[in-house]
Amino acid sequence: MTVVFIQEFPIGDRSTENYEFMKDKIGDEKIEGLIVHTAGFDDENNVWRLVDVWESREDADRFMQRMMDMVRPEELPRPDTAAQKPERQSTYELHDFVKN
Repeated sequence: MTVVFIQEFPIGDRSTENYEFMKDKIGDEKIEGLIVHTAGFDDENNVWRLVDVWESREDADRFMQRMMDMVRPEELPRPDTAAQKPERQSTYELHDFVKN
């Protein structure tokens, strides 16, 4: 079942260094089960939001575990923000998904 995974972090100094660091670590490899990934600032709600669509919850869980295993927080360029927990994190099944 196709799922959406959402994370929202409060906007601090608008640095995307840790995000870019992790993106570079992943590189151009194909991520199994990932349909689409988005990330950006929502100034109206004062959050940095990540939204992913996955082929299954298992694919999403497997990737999230891999991300946590990939780098220790102190290795990130901004370790001061690495321990920041999302204000919101959820996964839900989609009723419908249309790929154009």
